[in-house]
Amino acid sequence: MKRLLLVGGGHAHAALLLDLAASKLTGVTVMLVTPDTHQTYSGMLPGLIAGHYSRDDIQIDVASLAQRSGVELVVDRAVALDAARRCVTLGSGREIGYDLASLNLGSLPNNCGVPGAKECAIAVKPFEEFLAAWERLRAKAANRSLQIAVVGAGAAGVELALAMRFALASSGTPPGVVLFSDKPFALPDHPPAAQRSIARLLSMERVELRVDTRIAGVEPGFVTGASGRREAFDAVVWVAGAAPQPWFRNSGLGLDKDGFILVDATLRSVTNPEVFAAGDSATLDATPHPKSGVYAIRQATVLAHNIRSSLSGGRSERFVPQKDALALISIGRKYCLATRGQWTLEGEWLWRVKDSIDRRWIRRFH
Repeated sequence: MKRLLLVGGGHAHAALLLDLAASKLTGVTVMLVTPDTHQTYSGMLPGLIAGHYSRDDIQIDVASLAQRSGVELVVDRAVALDAARRCVTLGSGREIGYDLASLNLGSLPNNCGVPGAKECAIAVKPFEEFLAAWERLRAKAANRSLQIAVVGAGAAGVELALAMRFALASSGTPPGVVLFSDKPFALPDHPPAAQRSIARLLSMERVELRVDTRIAGVEPGFVTGASGRREAFDAVVWVAGAAPQPWFRNSGLGLDKDGFILVDATLRSVTNPEVFAAGDSATLDATPHPKSGVYAIRQATVLAHNIRSSLSGGRSERFVPQKDALALISIGRKYCLATRGQWTLEGEWLWRVKDSIDRRWIRRFH
C-alpha cells in the first residue's frame, strides 16, 4: 500500500477530498493532518464579520468530508518535515511517513519582525483564533465605541476594515477604524482606477486611510509609526503581507526567497518530486502570482489529477495561473468593487454576483 499524506485543510485540499469522495484511490492509504475539523472559506470571511453570513454558511466540515472520502483524519498540527526521510512530525511528537505528500497550509500574516506585533496585535490567521478575538471585540463594543487599527491595506485588510466598521456601526456603537498602508495607496496589487475608487469608498464608509505609514512597533493599547508617532487603539488587527510556515526552512525542500515552497507548473516541489504544494504554501517558479485563495481553488483540479497520475504512472497536467484574475472586494455593506486587468466596476449588483459565486462554491461541500 502506498501512503499519501495531505498536510493542511486548505481550499485546494478540501476540493481534493471531494474528488476522492467521487472516486476513491485503490492501493493507497490517505491521511489528512489538520489542526481544525472545520475550514473557513476566506472569500466569505469579511461577510461573516459584517454580519451577512453565519459560521455555518462559510465553513467546510473537513471531518465529515474526510470520512466520505475514505481518508483518515488526524487532528493535529504539522511542526516539521524531513524531506530526506519522507516524514512529517506533528505537535504531539508523532511522526508520519509518506510515499507522496501534498502541502496546503495557507500562509501566516507577515509582521516583518515588527516589535510587539506577534504578541500584541490580532493576526487574521489562523482564522479560528481571529474569530475568537473578534467576538471579544464585539463584546467590548457593546459598552463603548472602540478605536481599531488595521495594518495592511491589501484586499484582505481593506475588506476587514470595512466589515468591522459596518458591523459595529450597525450595532449602534460606531468605531473609529484606521487602515494603515506603507504604500502611497491602498490595494497596491490592483490598477490605479481601483486604488482611486477604494480611497473614495473608504472615506464614504468612514474608514480613515493612512498612506505611506509604516508601523514600527506595537504594544498593549498603542501603535508606533516609523516617524515615532505613538497612537492609542483598543485593538490592532494585523493583515500585512503573507509569511510561510516557519518550519519550511528546515524541511530540505527548495524554497523561494521568502521561504515558500518552490514548485513547478505541475505543483511538485522543484527539488523533491514526491512532494506537492498548493495555495499560499507554494510559489510557482516560472509564473509567481499573488497569495490569494482564488489561485488555490483553481489549482485543486490540477493537484487532484497530478496526484492520481503520480500514483498510477500517468501524465501530469500543468497549472497556468490567470494573468488577470477577477478580484471581487466587498465593502462592508452589500456593495462590491470588482477589478480585472485595468478595468474597475462597483455596485450592489456585484455584491450579489460575489455572493452567488461564493455560495455556489461552498455548497459543493455541504
